[in-house]
Amino acid sequence: MTDKACVFRYEAKADDLNDVREILHSTAFFYDFEIDVAVDLVKERLEKGVTSGYHFIFAEVDGKTVGYTCFGDIPCTKNSYDIYWIGVHQSQRGKGIGGLLLQETERKIEALGGNGVYLETSGMEKYVSTRNFYLKYNYVVEAVIKDFYDYNDDKYLFVKRLRPSPQK
Repeated sequence: MTDKACVFRYEAKADDLNDVREILHSTAFFYDFEIDVAVDLVKERLEKGVTSGYHFIFAEVDGKTVGYTCFGDIPCTKNSYDIYWIGVHQSQRGKGIGGLLLQETERKIEALGGNGVYLETSGMEKYVSTRNFYLKYNYVVEAVIKDFYDYNDDKYLFVKRLRPSPQK
């Protein structure tokens, strides 16, 4: 657990464009074109507000943004949400910030009426810790799609239900 207080912020600000880029770059998990997409989502939120469909939670320690999540409802569903991005700066990994962010994101999704939370990650070896992280927080591997991102780079689709489905 982090030895300093982690504070959450729910609105994007202009500085987040650089902060998100730096957070994701520091992890060494993402290609530059992927990081560009993540930054574009922040930009879209800044330009369109809530109508962008993207929600953010930023984790700050001592006033510095050290992690974030980006999530949104899945069009044409009634209560399903995607977590598009979760990232914690490499210098802060292993301090519990990722878990706090994930739990806060789930709390916000449930408050928005969501129940099914979906996220995906790569099947490459360097993502073993990422997959184990999701399993630790009770996500279930719903599907593995072979060669999705590239040859020998499978897509792992995880799901978590925040509350039991109503009986039919």
